[in-house]
Amino acid sequence: MANATYVLITAAYNEERLIENTLNSVVSQTLLPQRWIIVSDGSTDRTDDIVRSYSETYPFIELHRITEQHARDFGAQVNAINTGYQRLKHLDFNFVANLDADISFGPNYYATLIKRISADPRLGLVGGSIFEDHGHGFQRRLSNSIHSVAHAVQLFRRECFDAIGGYIPLKYGGPDWVAEVQVRRLGWRVHSFPDLVVLHHRPAASAGGFVRGWYRQGLMDYSLGSIPLFEVIKCARRLREHPLVIGALARWTGFCMSALRRSPRLVDEQFIDYLRREQRERLRAIFRLKPLSPAERPADANRTTSVPNAIKTASAPGAMVNTSHP
Repeated sequence: MANATYVLITAAYNEERLIENTLNSVVSQTLLPQRWIIVSDGSTDRTDDIVRSYSETYPFIELHRITEQHARDFGAQVNAINTGYQRLKHLDFNFVANLDADISFGPNYYATLIKRISADPRLGLVGGSIFEDHGHGFQRRLSNSIHSVAHAVQLFRRECFDAIGGYIPLKYGGPDWVAEVQVRRLGWRVHSFPDLVVLHHRPAASAGGFVRGWYRQGLMDYSLGSIPLFEVIKCARRLREHPLVIGALARWTGFCMSALRRSPRLVDEQFIDYLRREQRERLRAIFRLKPLSPAERPADANRTTSVPNAIKTASAPGAMVNTSHP
């Protein structure tokens, strides 16, 4: 395929148990990346040794280790990804993808994905469909949507990624959600392909505990301006997922606590306005109401070289999960 060059960035911290799944998936691709930089963020286990062993056989794999002391929070992963991208920017490539260190997929994954994004110039962000194992074998994540791509496998058109300014660290996480909204604000489409199966070997929010993770997601949703009714429906739909009602209640509690405290929003009014127009349109579709008028609808913005700075603050505690749809 012409113009099919892509690069990968992986932020890894103590991933010795799972990272070989990801390494084996990438080196088996029918379309290999031009470069894959794995940023080991101060790992203290065998992560670095495992990556080095693969880089000796596959020259496109590069290990970069961060040794500076810093908070182990939500900003750490984003900063590691940004560090990796800075080391790749001098290369000539068309697409850039974030790839978590606990992912695996089939050998035609990237070839198929890049063929599809190359065929449609309106696509700015694409990815596969997440499957997780909650004790009964790998099953499709119930919150998957063709209109949203999980952070673990987000692949951007380079022009699009540069225009949105890449990922931005946020206090409660959610840089993938912000990135998706910014992509649409600039006039590109976001699309996830259900037939491209991606196995996620560590369920979202499990690293810090499910209840804490879901509570934090409620804080995140409020901080980015989500509509309360939209949040209720999102929590209700999460009742189908593990750990069922506990997680949904934790998420709603986090959202309500932020509202009661009048916690500050972490994005500007323009971002919130665009997000809420998107959510109102989706609520109308859910309840089968009359669609918004063209003036009310979140029409794609004219494509420009950059988006307005939507972020008010860039402080940050943890790990990221995709919460861009109810």
